[in-house]
Amino acid sequence: MAACPNKAKNLEHCTCTYSCDKRGLCCECVAYHRASGQVPGCFFSKKGEATYDRSVVALARDRGAH
Repeated sequence: MAACPNKAKNLEHCTCTYSCDKRGLCCECVAYHRASGQVPGCFFSKKGEATYDRSVVALARDRGAH
């Protein structure tokens, strides 16, 4: 895959604390998590992201959905 021209800018706003090769590569991150039935860490609050539970249920809980 070609180098991402937005990686440096993406990293400025990336709230995910998990270390992986997709940090700053939002398209790859979203595709990876979608294929796994998960949600990327940047969708969560800081507290929710820290649980490393990337499930849709965890996102709903984190965002206060009932």
